[in-house]
Amino acid sequence: MGEVRGNVTLRKSQYRLSDSIVESNKIARSFITGKIYNARWVIERATRDYAARLDIDKLKRVSKTLVKSLKLVGESQDLEQLRGFEGEAAAQYFSVFDDLILQQKEHFYFRSRNKRPPLDNVNAMLSFVYTLLAHDVAAALETVGLDPYVGFLHRDRPGRVSLALDMMEELRSVYADRFVISLINKREINADGFTQKENGAVNMDDDTRKEILKAWQSKKQEIITHPFLQEKLEWGLVPYAQAMLLARFIRGDLDAYPTFMWK
Repeated sequence: MGEVRGNVTLRKSQYRLSDSIVESNKIARSFITGKIYNARWVIERATRDYAARLDIDKLKRVSKTLVKSLKLVGESQDLEQLRGFEGEAAAQYFSVFDDLILQQKEHFYFRSRNKRPPLDNVNAMLSFVYTLLAHDVAAALETVGLDPYVGFLHRDRPGRVSLALDMMEELRSVYADRFVISLINKREINADGFTQKENGAVNMDDDTRKEILKAWQSKKQEIITHPFLQEKLEWGLVPYAQAMLLARFIRGDLDAYPTFMWK
């Protein structure tokens, strides 16, 4: 690591909370609540916008299941239980992910989430965009003085930005997933940029990466109203806003961490 910036008092408070399984579980619940809430919103938004092209009953069933998952997450007593509820909710969400892909279905389809290596074009895109998001969140955390390597749900592992992985959970579906789906449905990315190796791994070529990066920068400039702050800001500043709110909570300025819940 290079030079470390930030407030040592803030970081020591972060470390104390991370060392406490009870406190870690409380904070982790907030991240996973945001993840499931936003995943459900993505599904509900699709049923509204593309009602004539989707199996609405199927998507509504999954949406109702995610409501139940939210209740279970709120009642979780430890991190292992929380991870179980999160895994079940993620499986439900990804069970209808392919339904949200409306164009180029021959080449862009989703059967299950796979990585290291990704085995299809969609998973290759998701992995790449998740990496971009993790980098943005880690940079935001360090900017506000937090240690991106010390998390609450993701525990300590050398070289892993655990807190960034924690915080990006609530942004995956509403920010990264919708971005990937939009690129496919608007035909901004096509199958020519992907190749499959003998072991099944799918790689993107440099031109496709550049196109995704260009689109990602444009996405970051879109203006939204932050659901908690009620201020207009660019999507690209959302990780910073959430990092700032987490820092305020850890310092004791807020009673709870305000999860990013988007509609």
